[in-house]
Amino acid sequence: MQRTVIFDLDGTLVDSLPDIQAALNRLMASRQLAPFPRETVARFIGDGVAVLVRRAFAAHGRAPDETALADFMADYEAHASAETRLFPGMAAALDALDAAGWRLAVCTNKPEKAARLLLEDLGLAGRFAALGGGDSFPVRKPDPAHVLATLRAAGGEGGQAVMVGDHHNDIAAGRGAGLPVVFCAWGYGLPEMADGAPVAAETGALVGILENIIQ
Repeated sequence: MQRTVIFDLDGTLVDSLPDIQAALNRLMASRQLAPFPRETVARFIGDGVAVLVRRAFAAHGRAPDETALADFMADYEAHASAETRLFPGMAAALDALDAAGWRLAVCTNKPEKAARLLLEDLGLAGRFAALGGGDSFPVRKPDPAHVLATLRAAGGEGGQAVMVGDHHNDIAAGRGAGLPVVFCAWGYGLPEMADGAPVAAETGALVGILENIIQ
């Protein structure tokens, strides 16, 4: 039976923080609000775009205005791949997983359109059997149904699948779906978000960890 690995996107496969930060700070500037440093924006990421925008405004003691989310998305989608790249070593890891016969999928809280555009811009769309975006299904991470729906879309089986991510939502959703999980230490989540899961300290360690989980 073919094994499947389901990846989170932002902070796991790709370092998208520069483009998210730039778009968010352009939104702040358009509302005469101060910009955020990289570390602060990293803490905003992981629960979807609406929450990202809401957290940014809340940090300034305000609520988003009625066009803030749409304005952010239009700007971000136009510049999503300006500086975003695969994390160092991730291309080699994906190649190794392909060679070992793993099926690859993406489960992200980023809206599907933005995620698909980003993967296409980076030449990665053809590598994944399925993409489950934050608006692809009625639920999203940490709801395990998001992971399970992505797994079904990829044609995978629960007993032969692993969830990989850098955020507590990835760990919670994977475990809730009954899958083994791996936490990525190179991402945007805090170390305690691993919650006892196996930790890949760098991308070069990922393949070995996955091969040990499902042989």
